[in-house]
This record gives sequence, C-alpha cells and structure tokens, in this order.
Amino acid sequence: MLLSYIPCAKVKATELRGKSKAELTKTLDNLKAELSSLRVQKVGGAGNRGYKIHEARKNVARVMTVINQTQREQLRLFYKGKKYVPLDLRVKKTRALRRQLTSHQLSLRTERQKKKEQHFPARVYAIKA
Repeated sequence: MLLSYIPCAKVKATELRGKSKAELTKTLDNLKAELSSLRVQKVGGAGNRGYKIHEARKNVARVMTVINQTQREQLRLFYKGKKYVPLDLRVKKTRALRRQLTSHQLSLRTERQKKKEQHFPARVYAIKA
C-alpha cells in the first residue's frame, strides 16, 4: 500500500491566527496524518525523509501553539475583572510582589482611624518671613 505524498510546506503562524478553532483542528488532523504517512514511508525505505519529517513535526507544533495561545487569550478575557483567576493565568511577579497588599487593602481604615484623622488633622504651619 503506497500512501500519496503531500508536499510539506512551512505553515505560517500569522496565517493560522486568522482561522477559527474548527479550521485549526482540521489543519492539525491533516498535518498529523501527513506526519504519520512520512514515518511509514521512512520505515518502508522510500528514500530519506528526515527533513520532511522534521518540517512536519514543526508544523504540528506551530498549529498546536496557535490553538493553545488563542485558548489562553479567551480565558484571560473571561477571567478579566473576576476576583479569582487560575494560577497559570496570573501575572508572573516576584514572590514578594505577589504577597504585597493591594492598593485597596492599603487604603482601608478602621472606624477609629477615620475618627482620629477627622478630629485631629495634621497641623499645617506657615513660617513668617
């Protein structure tokens, strides 16, 4: 059984970004089928398919990368403004910065603090020249 060979051209990531998820999955299936046929041809001894296999693997990786990036983008939009965000979508900062109080938490005052600030404001002095 001889499988038909489809020429393996480099897939551009910019072209993939414009496609829908269904189109991307279809492209991925085609590329995986192409890769498996190339592997079968290699085992069958039909010439040296090393570079074509390399290119096919990279194409599969490109499509999967675009799929994963778009999924993560959609998840970021979904979780934007929510109180809790999954750990892998959170901003990667230093450990100390992640544990820092937020600006809202810093600005919070107790009733006693509010009253003290209201009744005893900071005195402002003007020096007579």
